[in-house]
Amino acid sequence: MVFSRIFRSSKAQDASQVLDALTLSMASIEFSMDGEILTANENFLAITGYTLAEIVGKSHSIFVPREERETPEYKNFWKKLRNGEFQRSAFRRVTKTGEDVWLEASYNPVFDRRGVPVKVIKFATDITERRQERAVLQGVYNAISKAQALIEFDLDGKILTANQNFLDVFDYRLKDIEGKHHSMFVDVGVKDTREYADFWRALKQGTFQQGQYKRIGKNRKVVWIEASYNPILDPMGKPFKVIKFATDVTEQVNLLIELKAMIDNNFSEIDNNIAVLGDTATDAVMAATNTSETVHTVATSAEQLAASIAEISRSMAQSRSATEQVFEQTVAADSSTQRMSQVVAAMGNIVEVIQDIAGQINLLALNATIESARAGDAGKGFAVVANEVKNLANQAARATDQIAEEISGIQSITTEVVDALGTIRNSVEMVRDSVANISSAVEEQSAVTDGVSDNIQSMRDTVEAVSRNIGDIQKSAGSVATAVNRTREAAEILAR
Repeated sequence: MVFSRIFRSSKAQDASQVLDALTLSMASIEFSMDGEILTANENFLAITGYTLAEIVGKSHSIFVPREERETPEYKNFWKKLRNGEFQRSAFRRVTKTGEDVWLEASYNPVFDRRGVPVKVIKFATDITERRQERAVLQGVYNAISKAQALIEFDLDGKILTANQNFLDVFDYRLKDIEGKHHSMFVDVGVKDTREYADFWRALKQGTFQQGQYKRIGKNRKVVWIEASYNPILDPMGKPFKVIKFATDVTEQVNLLIELKAMIDNNFSEIDNNIAVLGDTATDAVMAATNTSETVHTVATSAEQLAASIAEISRSMAQSRSATEQVFEQTVAADSSTQRMSQVVAAMGNIVEVIQDIAGQINLLALNATIESARAGDAGKGFAVVANEVKNLANQAARATDQIAEEISGIQSITTEVVDALGTIRNSVEMVRDSVANISSAVEEQSAVTDGVSDNIQSMRDTVEAVSRNIGDIQKSAGSVATAVNRTREAAEILAR
C-alpha cells in the first residue's frame, strides 16, 4: 500500500516535470470542458498578443476566426474534446490585433481518477511563417499545375498521380496510368537502354534532369515535351519522390521538323545551283580566257590589218598621184596631137594651093604654047620655055599629089592617134576616178580599221575585266556555299 502511494507520487512528479518542460518550450493554454480559458503560459500570450488577464474566463472562440465560430465543424470540435477525444492539427487562429496565426497544436483532454475529462490542455507551436512559405509554395505549385502538365513518380519511376493537363496531353485518364511505370511513355527501344537506366539512377540520387523529350501517349501518339524532373527531398535531405513539370511543344517541334526538311530541300537545291554556278563560272573563266586570247589575236591581226591598209593607202595615194600625172601627160599629148592634126590640115591646104598654082602654071604653059604656035618661028623659043614650064608644072603636080598622099596618110594616122589618145584619155580618166574612189575607200577603211582596232582593244580589256569578275563570282560562290553550310548547321541545331 505504502509502495503503491510512493509509486503514484513518483509518477505524478515525473508527469509534472514533463509538463513543465513542455510549457517552457511550447505555447500552452488550459480550458474548461466548456472552452473557458483557465490559464496560459508566456509563450502562448506572446504569440496571440494578449495578457493573461485579458483572456482568463473568456471563451476559446476569441482565438477562432469569426466566420468559423458558429460552424458545425467548430461545435463538433468541442464535442469531441468533451468526449475525451484527442485533437491534433494545424489550426488557423486570430491574434488580439486580428491577424491570422497558424498553430501546430494538440488539444489534450485531462481525466480525473474516474476517467472523466475535467479540462483540456493545449500545446502549440507557431508555424505561421512555415505555413506562409508552404502557402507560397503551394501557390506556385498550383500556378504551375494550371499552366503545365504535372506528374509525380516514386523513386522507382512508378506513377503516383498526374494533373489534368498531363492527362489531356497524353490522352489518358488517371486510372489508366496510376501505379504504372514511367517507361510506358517512352519508345520500346529506349526503356532498355543504358541511358534510360542512368536517367532514373540520377533522379534517385537527387540530380535534377531537364531537356526536350520524345514521349509516347495513348494509341502510340507522339508527344514532344520540354520537361524538368525534380527530385523532392525529405527533411533529412533525401529524395523520396520526383515531380515532373512539362510543356507540350509537339506543334513547335513538328514545325521545326518540317522547317528542317524544307531547309534541307532548299539547301539541296541551293547546293546544286551553287555547283552549277561554280561549273558555269569555271567554264566561263575558260571561255573568257580563250576569248581573251582570241581577242588578243584578233587585236594583233587588226593592228597588222590597219598597218597594211595604211601601207595600201600610201600606195594608193602614190598611184593616184602617178595617175594624175599620166592623165595630165595624156591631156598634153592629146593637145599636141590636136595641134599636129591642125598643122597637117594646114599642110593639106598648102598642097591644094600649090596644086592650084601648078594647074595655073600648066594652063599658062598651054596658053604660051598656043601663042608660040601662032607666032610661028618667032615664038619657037618661047615655046621651048613654055614646054619646060609645063614639064615643071607637071612635075610639081606629081610631087604635090605625092605630098598630098603623104599628108593624107599623116592625117589618117593623126586621126587614129587622136582617137587612140581620146580613148587613152577616157581610160586614164576612168582609172583616175577609180583610183580616187579606191583611195577614198581605203582612207575610210583605214579610219574604220582604226576604230575596229580601238574597239577590239576595248573588247580585250572588257573580256579581261569579265574574266576577273567571273573569278570573283567563283570566290563569291565559294563564300555562299560556306555560308549555306553554316546556315544549314544552324538550322539543324534549331530543329533539335
